[in-house]
Amino acid sequence: MISSVRGTVVHIEQDAVVVEVGGVGLHVAVTPQVARSAHLGEALMLHTALIVREDALSLFGFEERDELVVFTQLLGVTGVGPKSALGVLATLTVPQIADAVGADDDAPFRRVSGIGPKTAKLIVLQLAGKIVATRASAPGRTDAATAVPAQVVQALIGLGWSERIASEAVEAVAGDAAESERTSVPALLRLTLSVLGPARKETVGG
Repeated sequence: MISSVRGTVVHIEQDAVVVEVGGVGLHVAVTPQVARSAHLGEALMLHTALIVREDALSLFGFEERDELVVFTQLLGVTGVGPKSALGVLATLTVPQIADAVGADDDAPFRRVSGIGPKTAKLIVLQLAGKIVATRASAPGRTDAATAVPAQVVQALIGLGWSERIASEAVEAVAGDAAESERTSVPALLRLTLSVLGPARKETVGG
């Protein structure tokens, strides 16, 4: 089982990327969102599912592990194949899928190309109770995304910057930072300080 790949992007299609790993180019089916965010010559890490068929071995990749989990759950629904499951994740976010399942609402799934009314209803029925854990984890990420910047702002105020300047700097830095940096107070503080740098003395008391 190939559970993840990390390598250099050497080719990009509308719904796939080729990632070179150890001199081997792996063709990975992805959502259009992932394809648009990928850049030739740059590193890319994807959580993957290897789908084995009699006539093919296919890799499907996702930037977030939650997406891979839901993709696997969708494959367990009667009538949903890999391409349809990928289509669901290309149309709906994991929280949106969880909300629809929790509300017993099949309308969002009927909007996905290739998913008919019967299959949409089956998705809601067969995922009920299975996607709760994924849904519950979403607020945790949101809380971290808001709590960490707030703590960094307070730390900067304690170091002498005004609240306005601290907030603006943290917001700007967090927008470009990796997720691991956005959810870590020391990492985000270090990045913000590297940007503010010498400006501190000028802004003390401002």
